[in-house]
Amino acid sequence: MVNRTRLVDEFLELVKIDSLSLKERQMCDLLKQKLENMGYMPVEDNAGEKIGGNSGNIVCTVKGNKKVPAIMLGAHMDTVVPGIGKKAIVDGDIIKTDGLTILGGDDASGIAIILETLKILKEENIPHGDIQIVFTVAEEIGLLGAKNLDYSKIQAKYGFILDSDGRIGCAAVKAPSHNKINAVIKGKAAHAGMEPENGISAFTIMAHAITNMKLGRIDEETTANIGIIHGGTATNIVCDRVELEGEARSRQQNKLQAQTEHIRDCFVQAAEKFGGQVDFDYEMEYPAYDLPADSAVLGIMKSAAEDCGIVFETVVTGGGSDTNIINSKGIEAVDMSIGMTNVHSVKEQISIKDMIDATTYLIAIIQNVK
Repeated sequence: MVNRTRLVDEFLELVKIDSLSLKERQMCDLLKQKLENMGYMPVEDNAGEKIGGNSGNIVCTVKGNKKVPAIMLGAHMDTVVPGIGKKAIVDGDIIKTDGLTILGGDDASGIAIILETLKILKEENIPHGDIQIVFTVAEEIGLLGAKNLDYSKIQAKYGFILDSDGRIGCAAVKAPSHNKINAVIKGKAAHAGMEPENGISAFTIMAHAITNMKLGRIDEETTANIGIIHGGTATNIVCDRVELEGEARSRQQNKLQAQTEHIRDCFVQAAEKFGGQVDFDYEMEYPAYDLPADSAVLGIMKSAAEDCGIVFETVVTGGGSDTNIINSKGIEAVDMSIGMTNVHSVKEQISIKDMIDATTYLIAIIQNVK
């Protein structure tokens, strides 16, 4: 049923669009036009105004002709950097980058698969219940679109989010909570050549703190990282201020809290040792989700996989997605694999066969909603 040429052309068209986080206007306008051309009435919300972006989320309800629970199909419109001037290269079954930018398959492939699915449902007159399409903004910078979506307008009972790498048939059923960490280390400035002993180096405090931290893989459920550091104004001045950004993630809340407190304690102890100060704060970016094995949404996916001859498999992930937020709103949602490879890198690529298989699988999922 899948029109290979149409699916590939749609994907390539989407890839060409620059759609960095908070700058999704062109992508949003194109997708609304595509949905309108299919006869639907997409609505753009005001999430962009809330988060300082130039575009909101798209919500489009496709009315069904079958009395089954409504479902949500979701993907995000934004990409990471380097994402300006993307050029896709088709090499047989593989679509890849030119090595200078990301491809943007995360998540243009999810969008293209959803659009192809809608076309097939209409062309083949396949019975289905109500389907709510949600294309979000700013997923890559903290799931901001999903956080600011008006869920009073969402009636879906189940959600299928097309935003995961891996083999077609895999479903991410567990994902961690994420704490965003900010620390400001305060030392004392002094002339580095004339009186360094009168200064307190914020860099020294930072180095001591990080040396004593447990970072990287803490255990199978927990990770931590210091990712951004800003500090210093000149080589002849003892640095009096360093700002750091980091994170901690875990699928267990008690482990997340313990890791966050450990990072804080390392900063505090180092500041006390060298006579400086530290301001430390954190906030939860998103909550964990953990779908039970007997959840209805997984039953739907399992039955659909059998119909397609696909091997169904549940997996856990260390990443976050809109799925985390959607589950927290009471919608039973899963993050589906769509074949993305080497995402967030200039070696990103995707298989055309995987996109076709993901489309076939998504149609079977829709048919198995009961």
